[in-house]
Amino acid sequence: MIDINLLLAWGATYKKISSGETIFREGQVCTYYFQLVSGTVRWINIDAEGRECIHSIIEPGESFGEFPLFDDGPYAASAIAESDCILIRLYKPTFINLLKENTNLLFDFTRLLTRRLRFRYSVIQSFACHNPETRIINLINHLKAENKNFCKECNQLKLTRQQIAYMTGLRVETVIRTMRLMHEKGELVISKGKVYCKDMIEVIAT
Repeated sequence: MIDINLLLAWGATYKKISSGETIFREGQVCTYYFQLVSGTVRWINIDAEGRECIHSIIEPGESFGEFPLFDDGPYAASAIAESDCILIRLYKPTFINLLKENTNLLFDFTRLLTRRLRFRYSVIQSFACHNPETRIINLINHLKAENKNFCKECNQLKLTRQQIAYMTGLRVETVIRTMRLMHEKGELVISKGKVYCKDMIEVIAT
């Protein structure tokens, strides 16, 4: 989100993270601004029974864990490397000074956090719907609108069925069955186990 050269000029450093490694945990104190350079990171909460709720799969160029940078509270969720990653991080007080001298970035973060809050509201609203197809459609439409977790060349959805289940609060078996039905209705294409979706999907009230 922030130009890497600008971050480096302000003293940011690179950090390598191995697949499966925890970058920060829910409840920890925030020390750095994080931005992903390569790899993927899942941003999650884990309940008392060890089940994950995935809020987002972070892709290169995206920042994550921003809330404590602005309200000085602890992390509200955990960040775990989904694959081997390279991060760039900037010490929190320096990051705040960077924003004070670059107010355009502050507006960018306002828009980013607003989009993420809108998505959380839509997820919460979809949880009130018992139709699993509606939950999956809402997720896919959000990702398409944000140009996120999709291949730009072939429109492949770059999420596993398990990840979709964690993001929608559904069982993975339900996700598999529902997406198969969506394929049969022509709402998406499943080929060799991969999911493709070119356009937004219409939500039909049920």
